[in-house]
Parts: sequence; structure tokens; C-alpha cells
Amino acid sequence: MTAGGGHQVRLRVNGVTREAQVEPRATLAELLRTDLGLTGTHVGCEHGVCGVCTVVVDGRATRSCLMLAVQADGTEVTTVEGLTGVDGDLHPIQEAFAAEHGLQCGYCTPGILMALHALLAEDPGAGEDEIREVLGGQLCRCTGYQSILRSALCAAADVRAAAAEGER
Repeated sequence: MTAGGGHQVRLRVNGVTREAQVEPRATLAELLRTDLGLTGTHVGCEHGVCGVCTVVVDGRATRSCLMLAVQADGTEVTTVEGLTGVDGDLHPIQEAFAAEHGLQCGYCTPGILMALHALLAEDPGAGEDEIREVLGGQLCRCTGYQSILRSALCAAADVRAAAAEGER
């Protein structure tokens, strides 16, 4: 704890080491949005139910509204901003959602993209059942689940193709 009553945290966010002083009660979502200016991570229910705040922490999809910022000290965090390449190229998951109209209003989209990203990073061969299970934890107020599922299946195929291309 620092003299000002906060805790110093250091973590890698989207490949960049970042430091911030946070209050003990601050969530990872607050750290990302307020202290680091990464507003792509949205906050919805603040109870871990809706999934809009999902980010990837050390390779696992994590509800950033439920994780304290101090718990993230020393971790590797990927937010939706981290999906886009340094050259501005979209990730295959982002491209698939744009092509297949899975974006809807966009509020839930970052959490969906990150949950899907974690799944496909762990299991590029994930099928429809696994994708449906991951999407089941993400709420969309627009109720456009068919286009979201179609986008996710397309994204999975694109990620598999990219992985196969990389193996050649």
C-alpha cells in the first residue's frame, strides 16, 4: 500500500507493461477504463452475469467487474483493443463479426469477442457446442443471437484456417 492509501499494481495490458495506483476496492474494469483509458471494456450489470466486461487474464476469459484491480497485479491482460494488430488490421474474430452482422448495437460485443478469443486460443478446433456454451454466458440486449452465433462460427473457421496457414 502506498502513502496515499492506494495500491500500486503492475500488469501487462495488450502487450504493454502498465502501472497504476488503485484503491483496494477498485475493480479491474475500473482500472482498465478509468486509469488506463481502455474504454472498449464495457460495464453492464456489475455482478458478473451479463459478460460485457469480459477480458482475457493470463489466457482465461475473466469478468473484469468481479476481479479486483489488485488481483490483476503481475498478470497479462488482453482487452478488445488488443485484438487489433499494431498495423490496424482487425483480428479474424472482428472481421467475421463485421462480415456476418454480429455486432448489433455493439455494447455486448467486446465481451463476446474476448470470450470467443479465449476459447479459440485454447481450442482452435472448438465446435458449435463449445461456442454455444461460451456465448451462453454473454447477454445481448438486442437479442440478435442468431447473427452472433453465425459470426462466431465463421470466426472459428477463420481462426482454424489462419492456424493451418501458419503451420505451413
